[in-house]
Amino acid sequence: MSTRKQPIRDMMLIALFTALTAIAGQIYIPLTMVPINLQTMIVLLAGSILGARRGAMSMVVLILLVVVGAPVLSEGKSGLPALVGPTAGYIWSWPIVAFLIGWLTERMAPKLRFWKMVVVHFFAGSVIIFAFGVSWLHFSTGLGWNQAIAVGLLPFIPGDLAKLLVASFLVPVLYRAYPLIQAHTIHK
Repeated sequence: MSTRKQPIRDMMLIALFTALTAIAGQIYIPLTMVPINLQTMIVLLAGSILGARRGAMSMVVLILLVVVGAPVLSEGKSGLPALVGPTAGYIWSWPIVAFLIGWLTERMAPKLRFWKMVVVHFFAGSVIIFAFGVSWLHFSTGLGWNQAIAVGLLPFIPGDLAKLLVASFLVPVLYRAYPLIQAHTIHK
């Protein structure tokens, strides 16, 4: 591919994962202060598929859309209140998580295996998202740590384990089905 087309392809991939994350936010279950949705799975996939820089950028673009008022989060939330409200810690972690997962994936992409993706998605993904999310929930709402964990972590463990496993399964499958994805991730 010519170097001239590379920035256009990057912008398209970043826009695609920004859109997928926004769409995933529209399908939610309002369980507690923190709704259940598929956005965290898309964050994991953004880093794994796009690599560190583009994965993080797709989440930064999503946050910029929130700032300007686009209803791209669960329950149609947007604007600055969404970025300082009870779920803000989860949202702010997304660019960091996409970057870390992308960075790790770029280093192991030639020998990518399901179990490696599970480890990366768990430690560089879910643990960090929940650490940011529960911490912000605690500080922003005045909930005690036990209460913040009960509201912002425990109800999500089964669903997030399922999302983590699905994302971990999809990445090696997509890399095999579309070798250009892997080549694009490794060389950036």
